[in-house]
Amino acid sequence: MMLIAVVTAFAAGVLVILSRQVNGRLSLNTSALESSFWNHIVGALVLTAAALVFGGLRDAQVTQVPWWAWLGGTGGVVFIAASSWLVTRIGAAQTALLIIAGQMVSGVVLDVIMGAPGSPLARIVGVALILTGMWVSRAPKTRIRP
Repeated sequence: MMLIAVVTAFAAGVLVILSRQVNGRLSLNTSALESSFWNHIVGALVLTAAALVFGGLRDAQVTQVPWWAWLGGTGGVVFIAASSWLVTRIGAAQTALLIIAGQMVSGVVLDVIMGAPGSPLARIVGVALILTGMWVSRAPKTRIRP
């Protein structure tokens, strides 16, 4: 079961990068906002078809959902548009690294605030190591002379 989760998470990561690259290319011919628009239209159509085929669309009690629960879509739109703009300016790898850094830092902050099980110190050290690795990878390359 864990192997399936790991493979699925890895595949999702690959799809994120491919999606960002495709949307970045589209934004070169249109704009980041238009690229994001088409990303969401096509995504909504595919998601609707999948939900109709596999189930998942049901009579939800949308009036009982707290207002802040709707902000996920807003964040997603900003993420898609921003990454479509960024990938054409700083590259897919750097965009991905910075997005992952933002996710890691905010994830650790939320875990610490919410009291998630595990060591907060280990999480903070882990994120610090990731950020250090990113910083080192951005350092200017020096030539080694024979």
